[in-house]
Amino acid sequence: MWYYFKTILLIMILTFFLAYVGKIAGGEIGMLIALAIGLGVNFISYFFSDKIVLTMYRAQEVKENDYPELYNMVKSLSQKAGIPMPRVYIINEDQPNAFATGRDPKNSAVAFTRGILELLNYEELMGVTAHELAHIKNRDILISTIAAGIAMAITILIDMLRWTIIFTTSKDNERNILADLILIFVAPIIALLIQLAVSRTREYLADKTGAQIVGNPIYLANALEKLDYYSKQIPLNRYSPATSHMFIVNPENFLALFSTHPPIKERIRRLRSMI
Repeated sequence: MWYYFKTILLIMILTFFLAYVGKIAGGEIGMLIALAIGLGVNFISYFFSDKIVLTMYRAQEVKENDYPELYNMVKSLSQKAGIPMPRVYIINEDQPNAFATGRDPKNSAVAFTRGILELLNYEELMGVTAHELAHIKNRDILISTIAAGIAMAITILIDMLRWTIIFTTSKDNERNILADLILIFVAPIIALLIQLAVSRTREYLADKTGAQIVGNPIYLANALEKLDYYSKQIPLNRYSPATSHMFIVNPENFLALFSTHPPIKERIRRLRSMI
């Protein structure tokens, strides 16, 4: 229950912050424009984000005859999770990683890199698959899309505010230029940190739900140990930072403060404590 409450709280804070930035940038009209931009970005992301990301990584859909073991694993775990079976995709990348996408359980997909299929044993791959199915079951894709959309709207507003400052004359006493400059630098950081907090909260929940689906938290814990090491050694081609929150482990080495994922050691500790 705490995971859900925390997520709702963070989304509300992000939304109010969006409205605040809009009001600072353009008064009440600016606030309405900010909310309209946020809704527009989320609408587009909701319906097309899965197609965009799968195309970006050149993911190829596979059927049972192509990868029978993987296909049947996804099918079996989907039944245990109580969700429709998602489409299965393979990404021709050496870095071991995986992600889930789609706007709802009826329109979802799971994608695995070639590297993760070669690295993990059957039980570990079950743990990873269950984790991704947990994201679909918990509707994390929708939640992360909303958070990313609001954060993007804030970025758009900040760009608008920059242009407003550029064209503000010295005779214009209606604006506090110093306050606007501070907002320009601080707002994107605040929005990013809130977005990351949402992402980390959902990762912990997906770990827990995934362990319950597969029936053994050690499967995912062991997989995370391998993925943490090898993902740092092998780069992900065609990588876009905007998609980092989707993967089971962060595709790049990054400062812990700005990582979309909680610390791997803490995730493993929590999983092992479930035994």
